[in-house]
Formats: sequence, structure tokens, C-alpha cells
Amino acid sequence: MGPTRASTLVVAGLAAAAVAWLLISVFYYDFAPDLPWLPVITLAGLAVLEGYAAVNTRSRIERRPGREPVNPLLVARFVVLAKASALAGAIFAGFYAGLTGWLFVERTNAAQGDRPAALGGLIASLALVAAALWLERSCRVPEQEDDEDREPGDRETPRGRL
Repeated sequence: MGPTRASTLVVAGLAAAAVAWLLISVFYYDFAPDLPWLPVITLAGLAVLEGYAAVNTRSRIERRPGREPVNPLLVARFVVLAKASALAGAIFAGFYAGLTGWLFVERTNAAQGDRPAALGGLIASLALVAAALWLERSCRVPEQEDDEDREPGDRETPRGRL
């Protein structure tokens, strides 16, 4: 499994933005209720939790004082969570970007009332993408010193250098 590519996230976001613009302008907005704030709060909460997990996981992988070692299976689960969250956040960001763009073009009172929720959803989605990518990066194993970088007399043992 490789790191999440930015191109994947951009394509997913652009596709979601196009679908959102099409759906909102052609079918939905005449019948839609006000935009809810619950998805915005949920996306922001997920971003905060993944940011906390990134900080905590990095310090445990680096074995900072006062931190217990991290379970490798937990790190693998965090990587899967981060990859899925980055893609989901990109899709939501694209959707909210398309929706926000259309709401700023539309000149009705209902559209003006929905702009704050749409803009908040866009910001929360981008925060989720950033937190997920940070969590994914935090789960990487720190680079080890190569054999070529050691001096000729140095040896590694399971307990450290001799």
C-alpha cells in the first residue's frame, strides 16, 4: 500500500463538484430544505480526532519519553482510516465546493441562507483531508541509519550499538 496520491483526491473532488453543481442546478434546489449543520459538525469532529491521532501516533512511533510503544496493527488500522478519510473528505470537499459555487451565483434569499452551511462544510471537508493526510504521514516508520552511513567498527545489536 502506497501513500495517497494528490491526483486521486483532486479527481475525486472535481468529479463530486461537477455532480453537485449539476444536481443542485437541475433537479434539487427547488425542493430542498435548508442545508443542515450536522454534516459540517461531523466532518470537523472527524478532522479533530484524526489530528489528535496523528500527534499521538507519531510520538508513540518515535518512542518519546512517557509514551508506550504503539501496536503495529493499530498503526495499520490508522493508515486505512486515513486513506479512506482523505478520499471521503475530498469527495465532500468537491461536493461542498460545487454547492457553494452555485449558491454564490444564485441570487435568491434561500441561497443566501444556505451559504454559511455550505462554506462551513467546505472548510470542514478540507480540514478532514488535511488531518487524514497528516495521520497517514504520522504512521510512517522513521528512517533508519543505513549500513553505508556507519563507521567500519560500528555494529548493531538487538539492544543498540556496540
